Amino acid sequence: MQVLRMSGVGVRRGSAHLLSGIDWSVADSERWVVVGPNGAGKTTALTIAATRMFPTVGTVEVLGEVMGQVDIGELRPRIGFASNVLLRDIPMHEAAVDVVVTGAYAVTGRWNEEYLDEDIQRARELLAAWGAHGYADRPFASLSEGERKRVLIARALMSDPELLLLDEPGAGLDLAGREELIGLLDRFTADPLAPSLILVTHHVEEIPSGITHALVLASGQVMAAGPIAQALTDESMSRAYQMAISIESINGRWMATSKRASLNEATG
Repeated sequence: MQVLRMSGVGVRRGSAHLLSGIDWSVADSERWVVVGPNGAGKTTALTIAATRMFPTVGTVEVLGEVMGQVDIGELRPRIGFASNVLLRDIPMHEAAVDVVVTGAYAVTGRWNEEYLDEDIQRARELLAAWGAHGYADRPFASLSEGERKRVLIARALMSDPELLLLDEPGAGLDLAGREELIGLLDRFTADPLAPSLILVTHHVEEIPSGITHALVLASGQVMAAGPIAQALTDESMSRAYQMAISIESINGRWMATSKRASLNEATG
């Protein structure tokens, strides 16, 4: 089963093309990373997959439903989405546990929804699973960027989604925080019962070991897509970043350096 299919997708804002001619399919057994330079269109593609943005052109199918032909309110709870895009909608005064529990309905802010004690307990268990139990009752506004990232991941899992979308979960974390998060993602991607995953990152060093496929974007276009070892190559990354890049995988972790830097190290 395909959990996501984009066909000829483009996004235009004025004269700027944020995405152009995107053809991309994700199967339910796959775990993808989306990489590329600033302005590549990574967050735009993920926001479309989350049904929070419609493309200017093209067709998008998510979990077997065609965007534009489905009730988005019914589809969104099946998709877990963790991104700073949500921050403009989340009430900053709410406790972290309330931010998480509203993910059950894919809404932001507690309004007229009724939650069972079991819902609150699940929210607390998710926060604990992602190392955030210590600030479950603190206002979201009081949390650091790294703490907010963990709360948003817990929120994204609240509805037991079929597709999980994580937008730069390691951004803003120090080395210890990043490594702890990667460890949690490693365990998550190793779980055969975990939902399909698409993760956006700027840094290949943040790719969890369980990622199976990669999409390389640059200037809103696909540079490479497919099994990670075939898509994440010197050639595709050099094209994307417009500089000579060497990329390698060591013990399941990826590393990228400029070939000039590698040459200097070899001859220094």
